[in-house]
Amino acid sequence: MKKSPINVCLFPAAGYGTRFLPATKAMPKEMLPILTKPLIQYGVEEAMDAGMNTMAIVTGRGKRAIEDHFDISYELESQIKGTTKEKMLADIRHIIDKCTFSYTRQIEMRGLGHAILTGKTLTNFQPFAVLLADDLCVNNKGVGVLSQMVELYKKYRCSIVAIEEIDPQHTDKYGVIDGDEIAPGIYRVRTMVEKPAPSDAPTNLAIIGRYILTPDIFDILRVTKPGKGGEIQITDALMRQAEQGAVIAYKFQGKRYDCGSIDGYVQATVELYEAEKYK
Repeated sequence: MKKSPINVCLFPAAGYGTRFLPATKAMPKEMLPILTKPLIQYGVEEAMDAGMNTMAIVTGRGKRAIEDHFDISYELESQIKGTTKEKMLADIRHIIDKCTFSYTRQIEMRGLGHAILTGKTLTNFQPFAVLLADDLCVNNKGVGVLSQMVELYKKYRCSIVAIEEIDPQHTDKYGVIDGDEIAPGIYRVRTMVEKPAPSDAPTNLAIIGRYILTPDIFDILRVTKPGKGGEIQITDALMRQAEQGAVIAYKFQGKRYDCGSIDGYVQATVELYEAEKYK
């Protein structure tokens, strides 16, 4: 595993996944499979490729399947030992061998900012990444999104958010940034707005589920008041950093699938299947 200035990747995974009911009534949405791997495993693999080996997961009630997935199943492994199915566990065993997993529970759902604050003790109070597993990102032509962001962090040493251009009519589903383009696809953020109406959005540059955050974000989150939807928004906390010129937005290379929606989930399944079939 390559050396990285970021060792910890935080996974907020306490949400209910209501858009996929009844499938998510008893199964965490992060465990929904794309082909043969759950969404959260794709995220862990992306973090590993970026040089991270400590996976910090903020869970909630009914999420034990995540912990069980990143653990050894002795009975299963005993049953398939020596068969052709044994190799199907090679990837997950590699992850278990190479990574440390730690968990904490978010007792109440109070927004992404609160989920990140809940994971504070798992980050070792060092700069850390945040990955939302239902944003599945692939880059068939190069390195993963978190790997790209780690390289940027080495240069700028501040918080970084991944962004993409979206249909302006959908700004009310995202945090939206505006800023000064200091290099191709790289912006020094001046303002951030959480889920603005299309008529109020400063741009169509939307934040997606990849962040690198500096540890002072926790002090800011602790005093951040509930914002849009009555939740503690990471966008509001990042705006405090942006006022000091300490937030970079990066138009990443690759493709994002919104697997928190049925349309995006089906699209990811079909396109990854086609890519796998023609390898």
